[in-house]
Amino acid sequence: MTIATQRKLPISWHVVALIGAVHVGALMAFLPGNFRWSGLALAIVLHWVTGGLGITLGWHRLVSHRSFQVPKWLEYFFVFCGTLSMQGGPTWWVGLHRHHHLYSDQNVDQHDSNKGFWWSHMGWMLHEVPALKDIARYTKDIANDPVYRFFDNYFLPLQIALGLVLYLIGGWPFVLWGIFVRLVLVYHCTWLVNSATHMFGYKSHESHDNSRNCWWVALLTYGEGWHNNHHAFQYSARHGLKWWEFDMTWIMIRTLQACGLAKKVKLPMADSSR
Repeated sequence: MTIATQRKLPISWHVVALIGAVHVGALMAFLPGNFRWSGLALAIVLHWVTGGLGITLGWHRLVSHRSFQVPKWLEYFFVFCGTLSMQGGPTWWVGLHRHHHLYSDQNVDQHDSNKGFWWSHMGWMLHEVPALKDIARYTKDIANDPVYRFFDNYFLPLQIALGLVLYLIGGWPFVLWGIFVRLVLVYHCTWLVNSATHMFGYKSHESHDNSRNCWWVALLTYGEGWHNNHHAFQYSARHGLKWWEFDMTWIMIRTLQACGLAKKVKLPMADSSR
């Protein structure tokens, strides 16, 4: 499939409408009367819960790469947090991520960075994604789990339920900041890992793709910006490998390990799995 063919894929209008509505809702938060410092604080906390604990720690390092293990109830909690990021269901997300690692920056990679920043950042998801037909091949470990299936089917109603709770607590400003602003921030932080870290930064290892270590993306995404390290050692729970490569998610994993909740933590050394 050529670049031109890929970009002529049919547009997924429901995705365009959803993402567009979320961005419009976020802009509404900045209208007079809707700004609240408490709303901003809420957005930041929920960004960490859904983007940090959910996507980065849960969907990515725990489930997609199985770089460590936690009790099943805790895994489900992290997967639930990721579901509230409204980036599709966990099975869909994990399957596409595993596909990306198999074909990183090749033409069949859904967000191949060789097709440009816009395409790898978000343009690819506004079209039909051919790799979706292969999801079952890459998610055999979770596809039949009833909890994962529930989150796959009800991620949108769960978001609406969260919005209702926030409305009851703080009215529309809490909904605007806790749902719409927070989702926009989580979206673009996640998407920067697909785009910016395949274009900006430095390479520490040969990963046979365009992945880079980008410090500012690492700060925005709880350590995901050390992307060249990750592509070189996909199984590693730690992405920031140098002492100065700050990796907030690695600190969280170490905290879980100290509490006896994280086991078999994998690192890029032969004798470090425990």
